[in-house]
Amino acid sequence: MTLARAIIGAVLLCAGLAVFCISMIGIYRFRYVLNRMHASALCDTLGTLLVFSGLCVLFGFSWATAKLVFILAFMWLTGPVATHRIAKVEVLTDEYVQEECEVE
Repeated sequence: MTLARAIIGAVLLCAGLAVFCISMIGIYRFRYVLNRMHASALCDTLGTLLVFSGLCVLFGFSWATAKLVFILAFMWLTGPVATHRIAKVEVLTDEYVQEECEVE
């Protein structure tokens, strides 16, 4: 592994971890569950992309990289759907949802 590849991979990993830390701050800052889900879902996609990109750079072109790309695609396809479903259940079951946010 070359030094440049190691530095680029480390920078991407650190950037992804920084995005996850910012997401955690947003989760603890907000009080309502839908606000928390919004903060975590937005940062989850970018953080996952940065971390997996850093790992792909560190591993180089190999089967491990192909597996990481497939895992990233799976997470990007299922994450927003799961978040939407959980939010919809929260809106349908919480009788005080009108007090916290505007729902049409």
